[in-house]
Amino acid sequence: MLTINLNEAQERLLELVKQAKDGEGFIIADNDTPLVKVLPYAEPKESRRLGFMRGQGVVGKDVDVKSIGREVISAMFEGRE
Repeated sequence: MLTINLNEAQERLLELVKQAKDGEGFIIADNDTPLVKVLPYAEPKESRRLGFMRGQGVVGKDVDVKSIGREVISAMFEGRE
């Protein structure tokens, strides 16, 4: 990854932004000390959450739930605390 001095980055900002947009990020440094890393923007992925399958199944009676209990497992699947 390209490391570029802060002063040079100021002079070449448009060129560097286009470069990052095309997938080639860079690091801006001051006196050889990295300050920031510039990467192309990507939409954040939607995070998955517990409870998204609420009502889609049941915990069977044959499941060994001695350590945490059937209610805790059911609550996790249903998105309850």
